[in-house]
This record gives sequence, C-alpha cells and structure tokens, in this order.
Amino acid sequence: MTHHDIVIIGGGPAGLAAAVSARKAGVEDILILERDGVLGGILNQCIHNGFGLHTFKEELTGPEYAARYIDMVKEAGIPCKLNTIVIEINQEKEITYINREDGLVTIKAKAVILAMGCRERPRGALNIPGYRPAGIYSAGTAQRLMNIEGFSVGKEVVILGSGDIGLIMARRMTLEGAKVKVVAELMPYSGGLKRNIVQCLDDYGIPLKLSHTVIDIQGKERVTGITLAKVDENRKPIPGTEEHYSCDTLLLSVGLIPENELTKATGASMNPVTSGPNVNDRLETGAEGIYACGNVLHVHDLVDYVSEEAALAGANAAAYVTRSAAGDDAANDGLSGNGTPSAATAHNAVTSSSGHPVPIQAENGVRYTVPQTIDVERMSDKVTVRFRVADVYKDRYITVLYDGTVISKKKKKVLAPGEMEQIILKKESFADYPDLEKIVIRTEVE
Repeated sequence: MTHHDIVIIGGGPAGLAAAVSARKAGVEDILILERDGVLGGILNQCIHNGFGLHTFKEELTGPEYAARYIDMVKEAGIPCKLNTIVIEINQEKEITYINREDGLVTIKAKAVILAMGCRERPRGALNIPGYRPAGIYSAGTAQRLMNIEGFSVGKEVVILGSGDIGLIMARRMTLEGAKVKVVAELMPYSGGLKRNIVQCLDDYGIPLKLSHTVIDIQGKERVTGITLAKVDENRKPIPGTEEHYSCDTLLLSVGLIPENELTKATGASMNPVTSGPNVNDRLETGAEGIYACGNVLHVHDLVDYVSEEAALAGANAAAYVTRSAAGDDAANDGLSGNGTPSAATAHNAVTSSSGHPVPIQAENGVRYTVPQTIDVERMSDKVTVRFRVADVYKDRYITVLYDGTVISKKKKKVLAPGEMEQIILKKESFADYPDLEKIVIRTEVE
C-alpha cells in the first residue's frame, strides 16, 4: 500500500483550489483523483461568463476559470490521476480506486479532502405521470451535450425549475435557435440568482411562472407536450388551472444533491438540510483528518466561494498533516530502549486538544449554516459562516446571538433562497463568553 500526505478526491474547482492551497502551506506529497478525463469539473461545460469576479477581479468563462487553477496545479507539480473512480474510503483514510492503468489500488493518506461536487436530481424523484419518451433531460446533461458534445437537444422547450443551470440553459437554447416557451417553478420564488433571472429570462422575453409545476408529460416515443398547473400553498396542483404547452424537449432544473456516498462511508455525520457532512470551522468532518469543501459540502451559487472554501480546507489539511508529523517525531524521539514511549514523550508529543467546540444553530428563516460548529479556542482570527434562507424576505435583519445575547444585527433589503449569505465571526468577539454554549443565527423583522 502506498502512502500520501494528502489525497484529494475530485479535480473540479474545489479539488484544484484545495491542492494549490495545501502546497502553498508546505505539503509536498499531494495526489488528486479525478473520475473525468480532464481536470476542471463542471466548469468545462459552463461556457458562459460571470466567473472569477471575486477571485481574479475579472469576468471569466467557466473553462477560463478552471484553466487558471489547472495551470497553478501543473506549475506546482501536483500529480493527478484522471479517469479514476474512487470506490471506497474508510475512517482510517484508506482509499480504494480503480482505473485502466493501475487496476484496483488501495492507498493510505494522512489527510483526505472530499471535493466530489454534486449531481442533479432526476425525473424519477419528481413522480410526474407519463411515459419515458426521448426529449427529457436534466439541465446539466443538456448543457454538456450542447457545449461539449456539440448536439442540439431540441427546438421547442419547456424548463421545469428555476435553478441557475435551468436559467442559463434557457438563454443558451434561445441563442442556439430554440424556442423556450416557459420556465415553471414549483416554489413561489426562483431558486436562482437574481442576475440570472434578468440576464437569461427577462432579456429574452422568456416567461417565468412561479408556483407552477408539470403534472403530465405527453408523448410516447418523443415528448410532444406537457401540462402545467398552478399549485397551492401545500404545493398541490389546483384543479382548473391546467395549461397545455406543445414542445419536443423538457429540461429539469429541480435541485442539486451533494455526491455524498463516499462521505457517508467515512462515518461522518450528515446534515439533513444540506445533504452534505457536518463540519467544524476547519471544514473537518466528524471523521478526524477528513475535510470537505465545495458542492459536496453544500451547494454554492458562486464558484469563487467554492475556491475560497477549498483553500481553507487545503490549508487546514496541511496543518493537520504537519501536526501529525510533529507528533510522530516527538513520539520517536521519546521512545525508550525497549521501544515504549517514555514520560518525556507524553509531555512533549504534539496532540490536538479538545478545545471548546460550540454549535451554531440556524433559526427563524435561516435553513442551515456551514460550518455547524466553531472551536472558539482554536479558531483562526475570523471564521466565515455561510448560510441560505428558507423564503424570500424583505427588510429583515440577520442577527447573531451568543447564549441569547445579541452580538450583531445587519439589515438586508432582500434575502432569497437562491443567493447564499455570509457573516464573519471574529475570535475576539468570544472573549467575554468563556462558557459559551450556543451560537444562534436567525432572521428578525426588527
């Protein structure tokens, strides 16, 4: 079995940024495992611009953004194994992968960074009546077929779901000559960024119907049309509101799910809201030395935030490896003649203290937070806490409380589920709370 200091599973934006950060932190032995034939992940099919404004202070396309990090990885000489599927991982950080060149291989890492991204929710999760005709695609699949494979997927299109990929594909298909008849959204609000609603729908005269869903798909060999209906407050179709649209293509943009099968195999505790693992302020999961970042942790709206988060995971994984190495050296130096640890070893070995972990609780309109706990003793000078809200709110405050005491209130004109929010907690703010038991982040009217 070969050994590595850090193994990163996933060569998309999160994995690449984590690798670059870990190398900058001084770790030399890093390996990236990527299932695709190229690095870059989902960015390779995102040929629209809008990436990199935070990270590089300029507007880039997805492939351009990915190329920046791929170049950094190559310049740092970080090895990557492409066309490589990880099939198993355990709490001992033993990773089993398979590829054509190596066959079936198990390697061991001192630290692991999970960066597998997410997948789209399929039609099967929606229970829409009808046959299984050609012409039904998830929005990301249609995006890959058009932007990478060069196929045209349809001419008359209906899109169900207003996630960012669905909105972007409405524009993309329009530019390719297709007629996008309507974008329907089950919820009373859009799941995408406001800028995408404006640039991808409003600018092209594509209607967005909120509180609507597809209740029937017509066609046996190929989609010939769909039936749309308005839904009530319980998301149930309202009889008498049905509308028929003829189309040859139905795109589904109905949510993203973190690729969490490997994460579960590590024994990490999972968050029922994000579908990713619970992590602390170092982005370490419940499995020691195993970190998570990017869309496998929670679904992001901006890749710049993915890169920022992944850089933190890479730096913390590197620090973990360095601490472990220092502890091993101390243990070896302190061995007595018969190979047992001496008293000096117990005193000098580098160990991780229990610290003072404090849970972060999401309340009153805040759906979740990442991280879910902060170690107020061992945290860095500041920690960024990201979260999403449960509904569209106007003129509300984001309030932070330490054991019921209000620490900060920030007013927001609009809060929407499609846009990630963040606050920064500073270590100095915990000085007056030595026995802190709970941090609460919530929305308030005033």
